[in-house]
Amino acid sequence: MSTVFTTLDTPAGPLLLAASDGVLTRVWFGRPDPSWRPGPLPGAAEQMRASLAGERHRFDLPWRSAGTPFQERVWAALDGIPYGHTVTYGTLAERVGAPRDRIRAVAAAVGANPLLVVRPCHRVVGSDGTLTGYAGGLDAKRHLLTLEGALQDALFP
Repeated sequence: MSTVFTTLDTPAGPLLLAASDGVLTRVWFGRPDPSWRPGPLPGAAEQMRASLAGERHRFDLPWRSAGTPFQERVWAALDGIPYGHTVTYGTLAERVGAPRDRIRAVAAAVGANPLLVVRPCHRVVGSDGTLTGYAGGLDAKRHLLTLEGALQDALFP
């Protein structure tokens, strides 16, 4: 299975998209694996550009993630967070049936999401609404939430 990648320049920084056999497997702000080769991902790149321009609110492309059953359950719950809204880690824990003492495990699963933006882990915030952790960095998270209208700059300078 050969993995190809492309990098998009975004206001939040370079965003890498990777796919294997035409299926998106990784989206993140970072560097490609050295074993991957550059290649076009026109459908994914086009949808990502439209999303980052505020013109697209959902992705319509094949993707695959490979996590533990718990991670997959948390990542699937991310799909249910509507565009322009946020939820707390505690709320997300409740949605996946995790007890309150497992919020850190939920947060770790959110942080391990391999499909940033596509699976909207940036929409998960701290219990008081503060921006906490994001694999792409807090500036990228702030940018994405502001783009979606889920963040008021006056509240989070």
